[in-house]
Amino acid sequence: MRIGVPKEIKNRENRVGLTPEGVARLTGQGHAVVIEAGAGKGSGFDDAAYTAAGAELVDQAAAWGVDLVVKIKEPLEAEYAFLRGQTVFTYFHLAGVTPSLTAALLDSRTTAIAYETVEDAAGRLPLLAPMSAVAGTMAVPMGTYYLARFNGGRGLLPGRILGESFGQVLIVGDGVVGRHAAAAALGLGAHVTIAGRHPERAATLRAELGEALQFIESTPANLARALTGTDLLVGAVLLRGARAPHVVSRDMVAAMPAGAVLVDVSIDQGGCIETARATSHSDPVYTECEVIHYCVTNMPGAYPRTSTLALTRATGAYVERLAAHGLDALREDPGFARGLNTLDGHLTCAAVAEALGLEARYRAFDPA
Repeated sequence: MRIGVPKEIKNRENRVGLTPEGVARLTGQGHAVVIEAGAGKGSGFDDAAYTAAGAELVDQAAAWGVDLVVKIKEPLEAEYAFLRGQTVFTYFHLAGVTPSLTAALLDSRTTAIAYETVEDAAGRLPLLAPMSAVAGTMAVPMGTYYLARFNGGRGLLPGRILGESFGQVLIVGDGVVGRHAAAAALGLGAHVTIAGRHPERAATLRAELGEALQFIESTPANLARALTGTDLLVGAVLLRGARAPHVVSRDMVAAMPAGAVLVDVSIDQGGCIETARATSHSDPVYTECEVIHYCVTNMPGAYPRTSTLALTRATGAYVERLAAHGLDALREDPGFARGLNTLDGHLTCAAVAEALGLEARYRAFDPA
């Protein structure tokens, strides 16, 4: 199979879909790999490393003109013209991004396989987890930075100073993002609360993260009460493939202390905070209701070396299976098949279809 790796063009996105090591494995299996010149530079992989691994350096159009495109982020409008019915394997987040991308995929009859909806045998999300872990870990230091007075924040540093803990951190969601954010905040020594939907998980979370962790059930009343004293809010709500629900309302945000900060990690799926709207690394924050909002849709792109290595270790085996077997790789693995979002001009993911008000053709691809 002929596999292409375009250079990412999203704002300050420096991750890359394949490392030289991954290229070497594919070329060693007899596949042809083309990579856009400079695609790996931001992650610390120069062109010479790719050519040494057997890849051919090409321009943007040639990197898309293949059987299988391996990317990091969803195609942007400037790339829609390159969608010509090939298979694209990347993060799509179709429920949270502009509907024009879904239309472009359907019109071009592109086969879209989304990292974020692939499942393993246990029903987990193995290709979403690495970047969720990175985003959760970085949410706390990013939020802490914007709490600084010179950034317009309330001037409170979450952490332990001479044995005394400062700062209230509330994390809404107890999945991979939430647990990593809690670990980062607890490591600083702040007061940390996780709001989750399953109170029975509280003991497990404390065993994993530390007895200092507080847990509340995620109800509107509990969130409203907790947010009045919250310095840093982290939104970490996930509905698989679907648009994130607004569990934190505008009124709740308005009740937070002036100069508090929120980081909505769910923003790539539309955001779980009503006042959140997508931002970029070049323009990461805005203030609404006197609260600083950090809502960057590609947070892990800030740390491309770590992110690329963590992600490609998870995606590599799936890329190799697609290269070797094409769509038969999905027929052999129902969890992998759940990554399929579009095929032959039809939506195949029910959660995406519901979010966009469209119809899903569930049996357009029916894994054995």
